[in-house]
Amino acid sequence: MVLDAAAPGAIERAAQALADGELLGLPTETVYGLAADAGSDAAVAKIYAAKGRPSDHPLIVHVAPGEPGRMPAGVAAFAQDWPACWVETLAQRFWPGPLTLILPRRAGRAEAAAAGQASVGLRCPAHPVAQAVLRAAARRGVAGVAAPSANRFGRVSPTTAAHVAAEFGEPLLVLDGGPCAVGIESTIVDATRGVPVLLRPGGIGRAEIEQACGLPVRARDELAADPRASGTLAAHYAPQARVRLMAAPALQAALDVLGAEPDAAAPGDPPAVAVYARTPLRTPARRVRLHPMPGDAAACARELFAVLRALDATGVRLIWVETPPDAPAWDGVRDRLQRAAAA
Repeated sequence: MVLDAAAPGAIERAAQALADGELLGLPTETVYGLAADAGSDAAVAKIYAAKGRPSDHPLIVHVAPGEPGRMPAGVAAFAQDWPACWVETLAQRFWPGPLTLILPRRAGRAEAAAAGQASVGLRCPAHPVAQAVLRAAARRGVAGVAAPSANRFGRVSPTTAAHVAAEFGEPLLVLDGGPCAVGIESTIVDATRGVPVLLRPGGIGRAEIEQACGLPVRARDELAADPRASGTLAAHYAPQARVRLMAAPALQAALDVLGAEPDAAAPGDPPAVAVYARTPLRTPARRVRLHPMPGDAAACARELFAVLRALDATGVRLIWVETPPDAPAWDGVRDRLQRAAAA
């Protein structure tokens, strides 16, 4: 069921569900998560089962904010022996916010959430509803919650409570905290190899991380012993329709070919192709749906998954997307679209 997060008792009810070992649809500023007590391997196993997610694919643990200038208490519950100086600088600069840090895992904690690895991903979300639930859960002995995106494994991430309900339905409790402000998953930085290593781009860019910690950020393929991390598979974030990335001239050429073909569509037939592009395009083909893409990277990230879901819902078989600009601001969007196209 979907419960308005502002309703009386909603936060406490959600926190109690987590303490009881149940799953929860949790809003964050990035995407909605499918949350469970990260300290309970049995509860975390329910996440893997509900999503159809391989148990060797690790989850991110979300913890409540701490006092200003101090690491959240939940971090020490799951991690230890991190390189204090620059890791804590990043946490102080970007938490609460869309940054996940991969840290050495404390022995005996969150083994299922970490997929058995010696490291664990930790994040402090900025969404006020997520923070309220995490604080209320902590009062019940839940130090942190594992919360991957609340969708079937490999599919498009949810950015509204309605998306989560459509994925899982009853009896999952979903807190409605409104549309997600960032819209794509967190930036992931590995801090287990002595230098910051970017594992997944997101709302926080490489240049921002470098400026904050004073160190160059390495690419994941530059160093060996790369830990497994959430959302880094080559094929991911995919709708039912096939996604293809194309430059604007190629898109227009393909639309010209479609427009020249006889249109045998019957009334009420779904569009055959949907196009999501920044560049204004034209076509006489009736079975093509054109959807404008924002020219601003942050605006595009905010709507990306919702647009893919909406286009998928029309019944299209193909979604053609204009390739994002080769600029740092678009790294997160480009990463998600490339993975969607690879599925």
